[in-house]
Amino acid sequence: MHLRRILTQHPVAAYFAITFAISWTGAFLVASPYLLTHRDLPKLTAILMFPAMLLGPSIASFVLTPIIDGKDGVRLLLSRMFRVRFPVRWYAVLLLPPLFVLTVLLILKTLISPSYAPNFFGLGILFGVPAGYLEEIGWTGYAFPKMRSPQNALGPSVFLGLLWSAWHLPVINFLGTATPHGSYWFPFFLVFTVAMTAMRVLISWAYSNTDSVFLSQLMHISSTGTLVIFSAPRVTPVQEVIWYGVYALTLWIAVTIVVMVLGKPLCPTPFYSFARGQSGGI
Repeated sequence: MHLRRILTQHPVAAYFAITFAISWTGAFLVASPYLLTHRDLPKLTAILMFPAMLLGPSIASFVLTPIIDGKDGVRLLLSRMFRVRFPVRWYAVLLLPPLFVLTVLLILKTLISPSYAPNFFGLGILFGVPAGYLEEIGWTGYAFPKMRSPQNALGPSVFLGLLWSAWHLPVINFLGTATPHGSYWFPFFLVFTVAMTAMRVLISWAYSNTDSVFLSQLMHISSTGTLVIFSAPRVTPVQEVIWYGVYALTLWIAVTIVVMVLGKPLCPTPFYSFARGQSGGI
């Protein structure tokens, strides 16, 4: 009962603690045969760390939701995951990641170097599907509704974006195409964080206006899938830092426009879930 009381009093902090513990432990277990013997990770091992990490957000959400919100909370979460009926214009936001990535790469290819020429790896969308589907059960389905308020969804979405980016740390050196990044791994992590935090705000914007976890999952799939499909395959580590930085700037321009139009709530009217009591403390 003492543990239940702690979880109930700190539902968001509990979520992040459980999510990071499961994900990072899973990644370590996959990589441990090489880490413990001080050997470099083979690329296949690094790839296998991703599915191990994906379990964290979804498991944490499904464990905590019945404890914190009861059966009604579970039904609400599932209904949001299957909420596909909303104004069709919101499906257009799925085009933002491919539009921005291709624009950035083609401009850099034209003005700076042919190395920035985008790739086309169609099967890359398959990398986005499990990431988007499983992660958003937790990030959007559980955490974000409990972090925001009617007056402010922007600040919580930025904070969530920073934590989401930090969650990727065990595999950060194997994201992108110029892997491993060598001495540029930390600059890459910084620009990756800036880009993903902006993407998180855009995901939160879509969710705040539709109350649909399903749309958030599709946006995540579009973001991750786009990066795998189109990322320039011939860039050096420093070139990858540059293009991710320009991509991040482009995303933040989009965020700025959204905030200028809608303000910190990211939507024109109070969102549905807050009215249903889906807020909570850290």
